[in-house]
Amino acid sequence: MSIIIKGGTIVNEGKTFVGDVVIEGEQIASVSPSISSTSTSSSTVIDATGCYVLPGVIDDHVHFREPGLTAKADIESESRAAAAGGVTSYFDMPNTVPQTTTLQALDEKFRLAAEKSHVNYSFFFGATNDNTELFQQLDPHRVPGIKVFMGSSTGNMLVDQDESLERIFSKAPLPLMAHCEDTAIIRRNMEYFQQRMGDDPEVWAHPLIRSEEACFESTVKALELAVKHGARLHIAHISTEQELDLIPADCLHTITAEATVGHLLFSVVDYKRLGTRIKVNPAIKSVIDQEALRQGLTDGRISVVATDHAPHLLSQKEGGCSRAASGMPMIQFSLPAMLGLVDEGVLTIERLVELMAHNPARIFQVRRRGFLRPGYQADIAIVRPASPWVLTPDVIQSRCQWSPLEGHTFNWRVEKTICNGHLVYDQGNVDTQYIGQPIEFR
Repeated sequence: MSIIIKGGTIVNEGKTFVGDVVIEGEQIASVSPSISSTSTSSSTVIDATGCYVLPGVIDDHVHFREPGLTAKADIESESRAAAAGGVTSYFDMPNTVPQTTTLQALDEKFRLAAEKSHVNYSFFFGATNDNTELFQQLDPHRVPGIKVFMGSSTGNMLVDQDESLERIFSKAPLPLMAHCEDTAIIRRNMEYFQQRMGDDPEVWAHPLIRSEEACFESTVKALELAVKHGARLHIAHISTEQELDLIPADCLHTITAEATVGHLLFSVVDYKRLGTRIKVNPAIKSVIDQEALRQGLTDGRISVVATDHAPHLLSQKEGGCSRAASGMPMIQFSLPAMLGLVDEGVLTIERLVELMAHNPARIFQVRRRGFLRPGYQADIAIVRPASPWVLTPDVIQSRCQWSPLEGHTFNWRVEKTICNGHLVYDQGNVDTQYIGQPIEFR
């Protein structure tokens, strides 16, 4: 069976043009301004007139909470949210229960995804102070990289010993994704605010506790280690202008940086309105930092936009800096939100596709995904501009059932998501019978 996507505005590899995409089975057969073949009785024709046809989003940074934390979310619910948001592939993080720091735990995640995931999947392996001997046993065609928490974060996976960090950076055979915050600085700041505000400081203090200095000092250390050992380093969720000034532009095969949708959309001014709903690690910071991150989208210093999708129950978001959980759900609405920044002139739609599809595929050497090319897997998002809608709780697919963007009016709508040639999402409906594929890496 074939699918013909007709008359949409195709955005791919820096070019935008009206054309058609032909899908045969799981793969793209052709992409062209017009197709020579005509539809047959076995063809499904999708009229994409007025829509944009994009490569499916590859989100390199999500927390789907399975196993062990499934009251908040699980692979089924969050991959359903991904499909509804035009996200066709994701890389899940290792701070689950148990942590993905053994080969057995890694295999179990792949087993669960093969039963439950509605889009394509892979899983980061987690570094600890004492598991580097396992690195050489990782299958580089199956795993995108190794996650190292170089500072305090949820999940208790802190790698805080210099000797361990030297060993991790010297022995990693795969890209290292680093969470960079300095634990000692954070602890000192927390003690300062607790002395003045009590055990659970108000949320507005969060960016002062998990401060610019804490992020900058840890990122400096990660960069020094990467240069010293020749490691391939991907810095997760950059949140400050200071850090961004350390990142070389357009170095896709050495050192790269990721920005998250949350850090691009929000700043300190939003704590008054949204409170702990936007409490994340590293903290959302100043307007100056937000503007610097937005500039970094177009000057080559930021290579990837991801979500750090991290659902919690709303009851777990109660409290302040100490008590409220850090993290927010974002995967279902990341593409419409970023398209909103296109409308604002922050970046072009061609650059958005680079940041959310092409570059994740390039950096992690994803095999046959991330581009609209003949012979590639047909992972496609079809989105409609100038189609305003308001985010209400009833449309949220994530198990946690809330979003910091509730009440926001989006101008873009994800109409259809195609995963491996299968229409997994169609105007409000997810095909929950469909299961995605494990991602392969070159």
